[in-house]
Amino acid sequence: MKLLLVDGPYYVYRSFFAIRELSNSRGEPTNAIFGFVKVLRKMLRDLQPDRAAVLWDEGLPHRRTQLQPEYKQQRAEMPELMRPQIAHIRRLVPLLGIASLRQPDTEADDLIASYTCAAAHQGMEVVVATNDKDLFQLVDDRIRVYSTNKADFASPKEGFALLGADYVREKWGVAPDQIGDVLCLVGDASDNIPGVSGLGPKRAAALIQQFGSITALLERVDSIENEAIREKVASARAQILSNQEMVRLDTHLPLPVPLEELAIRPRHTELLAELEPWEFKSLTEEIRVEAAGVDKPLQGELF
Repeated sequence: MKLLLVDGPYYVYRSFFAIRELSNSRGEPTNAIFGFVKVLRKMLRDLQPDRAAVLWDEGLPHRRTQLQPEYKQQRAEMPELMRPQIAHIRRLVPLLGIASLRQPDTEADDLIASYTCAAAHQGMEVVVATNDKDLFQLVDDRIRVYSTNKADFASPKEGFALLGADYVREKWGVAPDQIGDVLCLVGDASDNIPGVSGLGPKRAAALIQQFGSITALLERVDSIENEAIREKVASARAQILSNQEMVRLDTHLPLPVPLEELAIRPRHTELLAELEPWEFKSLTEEIRVEAAGVDKPLQGELF
């Protein structure tokens, strides 16, 4: 049994910025809608999952904003042309046969983590479609990350990659379950989480390799050989402990829809009707062929 979990916000932004100046005859922007539907359909073809869900942000968790009130406050406003497209994308996802899930004061990351752990507990294979480094903490023998970044392909012909623990170790220098420990030290500028001043990812990874965990490091700060680094880590202890809670994924949230209800059930007729105003000729033709029960491969690259 294979479960596909899609980071909705990431793929909306990626689609919007990868496909420029696409609109219908009425001048309505359609680039994010088109890109999102195309890439989601590609995932289904590539992975052939049994169950799937797209997860969305719906506010911020109180546990993070209470710890660090500036959390994510530096992020730029959503592009004006993207905003109206998101509502349409959310309507299209269930018509593609995939659950579209969110809940108040919850980030997509935590919902993905909770579904991943629940599915793994049941012995499922899980594929997470994302580019979020936080979610690479989840990777193990049965949990991998789907990527369409060409730099990740073993061969250009493959068209996608499933990234596992070896990829994580090569990229971050630590095991997947240690990524959070590295982030405790370096922070995360994209989320406005401050790190230890002057401590970069390579040095942070080396410290975690040496001590094994952030807890062990803080217990043995005096054992850090480099005096300057030792002083920086010691003086930033409170920030590091705060970061530990900030980067921790919530893996035990109540699931808004049970795993057994995430079976993929496309609603082709409704999907075609919903897509009609956007004037995606080749895409709607592909779906009509599928609805008629004729197998036809997806055409062309995405982005």
